[in-house]
Amino acid sequence: MLTCNGLQGSMGKVGACGDNAAMESFFALLQRNVLDRRHWSSREELRLAIVEWIEKTYHRRRRQRGLGRLTPVEYETLHQTAHAA
Repeated sequence: MLTCNGLQGSMGKVGACGDNAAMESFFALLQRNVLDRRHWSSREELRLAIVEWIEKTYHRRRRQRGLGRLTPVEYETLHQTAHAA
């Protein structure tokens, strides 16, 4: 494993299971939509803003391949309706 300045990387080769494209995309959206919007007076205030953004915006709009290109909210609604019937 490659070391630089006494530090050892924890990831493998590019394109291996540690490829972070999805997480980098998520964090870029988080940065643009929450972190860069204003100055946060406390870590708790920022934490609540992040949770609110994830639950109210990100999960409601982001379509997922594993859910048949539905958002998590659409998927849950569809399956709750089907289960109730």
